[in-house]
Amino acid sequence: QVQLVESGGGLVEAGHSLRLSCAASGLAFNRYAMGWFRQTPEKEREFVASLSADSRAIRYIDYVKDRFSISRDDDKNTVYLLMDSLKPEDTAVYYCAAATQYGAMFSYGRADYWGQGTQVTVSP
Repeated sequence: QVQLVESGGGLVEAGHSLRLSCAASGLAFNRYAMGWFRQTPEKEREFVASLSADSRAIRYIDYVKDRFSISRDDDKNTVYLLMDSLKPEDTAVYYCAAATQYGAMFSYGRADYWGQGTQVTVSP
């Protein structure tokens, strides 16, 4: 059974940082591209960042690419999202995703597996 378990969310003030973690189990982690998405009650789930299985390709939405950094540790089967200079607009539930097709996450919002989400709230 595949599980993706996010952690690291919370309440922070604008300008501060958070690091999200996603621990994967039940899959060949090093064969999957990994990504992060986010969703608010007012908006559909949106792509945030993705990292290919071989770590050679990375993609971010324009709004976060100078502030967020995605990385992975294949020895720990974990993907991270370091979020710096957080803004109130970054408030959302953040979801981890695993996909066999790297491009599908950015282009179509598709993934093979999803985590349950972790809440990030940024106060002004």
